Amino acid sequence: MEDLKYWIWLSRIENLSPKKILNLLKKYGNPEILYNKTKEDLINENLKEKEIEEILNAEYKTNLDKYCEYMQKNNIQIITFYDKYYPQKLKNIYDPPIVIYLKGQKEILNKKSIAIVGCRLCTSYGKIIAKKIAYELSSHNINIISGLARGIDTYSHIGALEAKEKTIGIMGCGLDRVYPEENKKLFDEIVNSGGAVISEYVIGTKPHAKNFPRRNRIISGLSDGVVVVEAKEKSGTLITVDFALDQGKELYVVPGNINNPNSFGTNNLIKQGAKMITCTEDILEDFYTNYNL
Repeated sequence: MEDLKYWIWLSRIENLSPKKILNLLKKYGNPEILYNKTKEDLINENLKEKEIEEILNAEYKTNLDKYCEYMQKNNIQIITFYDKYYPQKLKNIYDPPIVIYLKGQKEILNKKSIAIVGCRLCTSYGKIIAKKIAYELSSHNINIISGLARGIDTYSHIGALEAKEKTIGIMGCGLDRVYPEENKKLFDEIVNSGGAVISEYVIGTKPHAKNFPRRNRIISGLSDGVVVVEAKEKSGTLITVDFALDQGKELYVVPGNINNPNSFGTNNLIKQGAKMITCTEDILEDFYTNYNL
């Protein structure tokens, strides 16, 4: 993993956008060259002073061999932007992650997939619907993507697992921890069933609140469409919706009880033109047309 330590270094840089890093990579070809650049070299790259300081920050270059050793010991793979397994769908978004850290099967990342997202504090109705849609889509060889969070995410993953099919969890922290902690069993079941759990964050990264909106661009970016099951009027789920719309993804919304706050966001999306679905066939008809299932 000697060359991979330079990719790990890149992924540790916090205050430089993936897009800006990719622009530098396109010029230099590989991260090792960038790793060895001096301040004088970087001054000519049209970078701000703070951005140059970030690249040169010695803290990011420490313990790289230990990161590699930990990952090898714990079966954490790293997929770089130029790796053949790096998902083409992610390359098409505005700011694709520089690397993907992964536990599980990397081969499934480029398969047909639907993301299912929604409230953490979901209703019994939301749980049933999320699990049902995930189960039925999985039975048609469509991978289920979600964020391994409480609520709708959890039941979406469970639905796929109950169908004996693959699901992909996308984390907002390093893969050396599980957040929330009560989903440790679910995390292991996803990996052991031939699915995958991924993150753009290096091991040791805590589940900071700022990580999850960024995580959401990967949930939508890796999918061929996004299903929303319950969202409050100002739900974090709507961040994923915004990313999905920007990325040109199909958006499917489950209607809800007009008296329940968990339905305000979803019902508003329907009023704004999102495709309302009342059964899984409403999604599958698009997939049969577009993907020749």
